[in-house]
Amino acid sequence: MNKVYVVGVGMTKFEKPGGDRDYPAMAKEAGTKALEDAGVSYDKVREAYVGFCYGDSTSGQRAVYELGMTGIPVVNVNNNCSTASTALFLAARAVRGGLADCALALGFEKMKSGSLEAGHTDREQPLLRHIERLARLHEFQMPVAPWMFAAAGREHMARYGTTAEQFAKIGLKNHKHSVNNPYAQFQDEYTLDDILAAKPIVDPLTRLQCSPTSDGSAAAIVASESFVDKHGLAGQAVEIIGQSMVTDLENTFDGTAAGIVGLHMTKAAALEVYEQAGIGPEDIGVLELHDCFSVNELLTYEALGLCGPGEGGKLVDNGDTTYGGKWVVNPSGGLISKGHPLGATGLAQCAEMTWQVRGTADARQVPGVKVALSHNIGLGGAAVVTAYRGAAA
Repeated sequence: MNKVYVVGVGMTKFEKPGGDRDYPAMAKEAGTKALEDAGVSYDKVREAYVGFCYGDSTSGQRAVYELGMTGIPVVNVNNNCSTASTALFLAARAVRGGLADCALALGFEKMKSGSLEAGHTDREQPLLRHIERLARLHEFQMPVAPWMFAAAGREHMARYGTTAEQFAKIGLKNHKHSVNNPYAQFQDEYTLDDILAAKPIVDPLTRLQCSPTSDGSAAAIVASESFVDKHGLAGQAVEIIGQSMVTDLENTFDGTAAGIVGLHMTKAAALEVYEQAGIGPEDIGVLELHDCFSVNELLTYEALGLCGPGEGGKLVDNGDTTYGGKWVVNPSGGLISKGHPLGATGLAQCAEMTWQVRGTADARQVPGVKVALSHNIGLGGAAVVTAYRGAAA
């Protein structure tokens, strides 16, 4: 199996929906930045995997054609909130399997304001089973997505004594981190009282603990070791040392809200990545994980093995997941503050982790990063976990 390296990344600023920029322009910006970062022209790309959730068929081709029309295979990817990391997963597999020596993963989204809505109402929704099972455990509420994660939060509170304040501290941390991220949709810092007093969404979540809908795009160029050597890219190449995608398991429906919102998928993917890379949580310096809601960040601490079951709140109180702690989690501001254009999020995580491993993350830089980890999850479902390390490490 070939080694796989990220050799170029790029993204747009994530913005509030409703702007004038259409998806081809956003994709062109992100893709061009990634190519320029890699120092290669588009004609070197042999395959492209393009992710989006809201768009017509072959929108991926329309987006990529902004970079060139070279006849290469272009695969459209739609995997809910894990769409962009799925595109990265597929591009990396093409390189790892020797099918391409250079591939593009590109993601974009042009969204509507407000809560997510179903695309079709004349057929069964992919999440119907998940929603029905959760409604047996917790009274149904709207909006659906925050209800699902809030239910898992209340479950954690009842089982382990986790507090609403601990969840709010995650929002506090991520908003504070975003102040130093020029790509973030929001760069405002708040007090803990601000977070707790913000508009209630579904108990215990307030608005400042929920990711907003966003417009944006992100991209990565992945390449083989021979390509890296041929083009002199070793100094900037970041190796993908482990990567796993896991879809729903039987224990998704184990009678817990945490299972329904993906805890077991994440845990299984993380264990596979740790085994592939020969690392453990203690080896990781920085993480970008899927904080669609503050509750999910805390659940993910436990699923990734940063702490034991029920100990996520303790990590928060100890300051273990910010600068000066054991790990820095979501230095970009995460989905909560950076924004969450579904088709771009996982590749924005890849960009941040690449910059962190290179040591080029400016004011967000975590000192001494050797290994970085990203986690991206979509309900219905798929969890993608990726570990990164510098080529020279």
